[in-house]
Amino acid sequence: MSEWLQAHGLSPELETKLLISAISIAVLWALHRIVLSLAYRRVTDPWARYRWRKVVTYATLAVGIVVVGRTWFAGMQTLVTFFGLLSAGLAIALKDPVANLAAWAYIVWRHPFDVGERIQIGPHAGDVIDLRLFQFTLNEIGNWVDADQSTGRIIHIPNGRVFTEPLANYDKGFKYIWNEVPVLVTFESDWKKAKDILTRIAFKHAEHLTAQAEQDLLSASRQYLINYTKLTPIVYTKATDSGVLLTIRYLIEPRKRRGTEHAIWEDILTEFAQCPDVDLAYHTVRSFKATEEGKVGTQLPKPGRRATVLKPQPVDPPVE
Repeated sequence: MSEWLQAHGLSPELETKLLISAISIAVLWALHRIVLSLAYRRVTDPWARYRWRKVVTYATLAVGIVVVGRTWFAGMQTLVTFFGLLSAGLAIALKDPVANLAAWAYIVWRHPFDVGERIQIGPHAGDVIDLRLFQFTLNEIGNWVDADQSTGRIIHIPNGRVFTEPLANYDKGFKYIWNEVPVLVTFESDWKKAKDILTRIAFKHAEHLTAQAEQDLLSASRQYLINYTKLTPIVYTKATDSGVLLTIRYLIEPRKRRGTEHAIWEDILTEFAQCPDVDLAYHTVRSFKATEEGKVGTQLPKPGRRATVLKPQPVDPPVE
């Protein structure tokens, strides 16, 4: 092999560097496989295995760059100079890939999100299932699915988006979200009774989270200026064109949002079915005469009856 390489114009020094580089790569690859196999024997959790694989891969890559670089360049100063010139050239020629690589370093250092967390970046929302040097991957939620549940699509997003798009994290800081369930009842309904029913249902499904939410809020307030004075469920009242709008507002874990709405609506339909004086409002057209169907004071007398006219009574003069 040495004679063949020399016959093609390669010097002994270059042959030595190639041999050292090949041996270094082979040893690092073998160490990478051995370390991962030992880790997989001791660790069965998928999340822990993922972290092991990423850490070992990045560490092996860094060591390989340093070892092979020192083989081909005389001294670390020359290596640093080379990488400085290389970085300057890449920043001009490959703007987007370099931005993605810088964003990867930012994600690893600052942790705006981690694998396994639910985020929304720009119009895309989902659970982070992978993070690589140039992109991260989401298991998409929402979109055409009318809830925070998976669509089945996998979205690959360039890391550089973290510098240009708003990023919302469902799991960092305060780990709960506020959810609202609007319930519209007719004007003729006993809206106070309906509000009492909704309040009872809201406490049934969300009150158990209040104590835990208070602890998480205390922890989050050490890092962020978050100040909620009321964490218990509440029902707000508002008059609209079609009826009285009663809005249930409560805290919930992000991944349980649809499940709680499902349970709350089943309880609402069951309770309202037992109340003849409470009806859900819906879009309809009807005629209404306030003078006949409105309040007693605004109704006109019925046909065939005379309205009673009250005449003023004489007042006795004051006694001197």
